[in-house]
Amino acid sequence: MADYQPGKMDIRVQEKTFAGFVRFVTYAVVAIVIFLVFLALANG
Repeated sequence: MADYQPGKMDIRVQEKTFAGFVRFVTYAVVAIVIFLVFLALANG
């Protein structure tokens, strides 16, 4: 087994997963805000 070397691990998969998660959360927050504005206008 090789010795651990900080900074040498391939993390492209983790970075891609995290970017997808951030994109999903961003779209979800925008959708929720739009839905809340619609509710506020429809209830007015």
